[in-house]
Order: sequence, then C-alpha cells, then structure tokens
Amino acid sequence: MKTIISVKDLVKNYGNFNAVKGISFEVYEGEIFGLLGPNGAGKSTTLEIIETLREKTSGEVIVDGINLDKEPDEIKKIIGVQLQTSGYYPNLNLTELIGLFNGLYNRTVDPAALLDMVNLQEKAKAKFKELSGGQKQRFSVATTLINDPKIIFLDEPTTGLDPQARRSLWELIKNIRQRGTTVIITTHYMDEAEYLCDRVAIIDAGKILVMDSPDKLIDELVATGFERPKEVKKANLEDVFIYHTGHSLRES
Repeated sequence: MKTIISVKDLVKNYGNFNAVKGISFEVYEGEIFGLLGPNGAGKSTTLEIIETLREKTSGEVIVDGINLDKEPDEIKKIIGVQLQTSGYYPNLNLTELIGLFNGLYNRTVDPAALLDMVNLQEKAKAKFKELSGGQKQRFSVATTLINDPKIIFLDEPTTGLDPQARRSLWELIKNIRQRGTTVIITTHYMDEAEYLCDRVAIIDAGKILVMDSPDKLIDELVATGFERPKEVKKANLEDVFIYHTGHSLRES
C-alpha cells in the first residue's frame, strides 16, 4: 500500500495550550481514513494543518511526496476541502456555483455531470438557499471534486442530517473512493465510521490512543472480556426507520 499522507511528530500549540501533542500516522492511497475523537481532541486542527489552512508548531507533514514546509501551494492543487454550507453564495443556483468554482480552479467541469453524480441533477437551476440540509451537504461534497483531487477532506459531513440523508451521503463517499480518491473524514457518529472507514485513529487531548481497522479494534476490545450491558440485536432503530420510510432521497 502506498502512503499518500505521512504525519510525523506533529505539534500545535496555542500559547501554553498543547492542542496536538506530537502525533504520527499514515494514510494509504485509496482508503477512507477516519479521525475520531470528542470535541477539542485536536481532530480539526490536525486536518487544517494538512490542508495548509493552519500553521503547525513542529513536526513533518508529507502529502503525496510533497513537503508541507517547502511547497504548500503544490499540496493545495491535489486536495479537495469541503466548505461549510454557509460558505456559498445563497442566491446563486447550483450550475452558477459550479461555474464559479471552475473559474477559481481554472477547470471546465460539466455542471450537469457533477450534479448527476450526487443526485442533484433536478436541482441544477435551484438556488443554494432553497436546498434541504442533505442536498446542501451533497453539493458541498461535490464541489470538493471540481479540481480532480487525489485526496478529499470531509469534516463531520453528516452532522444534523436525517437518517436517509446520512445514508445517501455514505453511499456518495463510498462512490468517491471507488474513483480512486483518498478520503479523510472526521465524524462523531461511530456507526458512520464503522461503515465507511478502512482504518480509524481515535484521538483525545491531542494524542492518538489507538489506530487500526474498525473490525480489528472491535475484536481487540472483545478479546479483553468486554461485553455490552445490553444484548446486541441484528438491526437497530435506524435500520427500522430506513426500512419503513424507504431509501428514496426525496428531500434528503
């Protein structure tokens, strides 16, 4: 497996506060890698440093062979970063917004093809502000693909979405990975990480506690004698909801 991101001894201090405390990890090309942890754990800070949006205190970051210290602008050319949905011009329609991004990236992506990929072809002339929460998030993910990046970063992409919209976005993320794109994701939803991620790193108080595939981490926990206090059923309430309401996107 080829390493596409290498982080070594990464430190970020804000005055006397150590937000990231010398963490090291690698992300492999073509995987979905999850960075998990409670609020304030250092997840977003770590991502923003790799994305060239925040300066590190010390350590080494290499992205697809490019050293962050030497050529940050070259890293920007090969990554896609999901904007918060508040970052779009609300009165422009989706086709106009894609045209705007084409201009920013000096690209000529076909708006219809991009919208079709994220199941928003019927919303081509709709203004961004008229979209539902799930539609806004799918469009936000779509815009990360306009510069044909090798890696995309998704920071809590499904927060606040209903179960149907969440599942729809999961399938979109898996489809993006199938194109050969590496995906880095942060999430507070452990079921999401378990479903999507090839590997996860659990971070707390600026340090990585464990890192491996979800299956292996679960097996290791079970091997310690851990048992859930409640019997695990073969489905959960979200499965029931999806089953009865259907998988159709509707206004998700």
